[in-house]
Amino acid sequence: MLIASDVWVGALIRRAELSGAFATVVRKGDARAGSVIVKAYDSSERKARLYTEAFGPDGERLWIQPVSSDQESELDAYIQRQVGYDPDLWVVEVEDRQGRHFITETVQGERS
Repeated sequence: MLIASDVWVGALIRRAELSGAFATVVRKGDARAGSVIVKAYDSSERKARLYTEAFGPDGERLWIQPVSSDQESELDAYIQRQVGYDPDLWVVEVEDRQGRHFITETVQGERS
């Protein structure tokens, strides 16, 4: 059973804040079933990464990086395209000196 989007987003923001990072909802989507995009900004290197949720073969929530660039303008363009396709989309931005995203589920391409 998946957690409602608003609860998941609230928990992500809380994890970030407890670790000394800043996180905010840039776009609020559907409270129960909206997809989520997380933009993680590394304030020490001035680079960003984008994460979007996907679902694995067993239905588990996992995360992928849909854009390989770390240029914020390219990430923002991707977000705008997705908002055009999905009006229920959540967009959360996390700013951290260490570049952490605070996603606890599996992120494809990252080591645990």
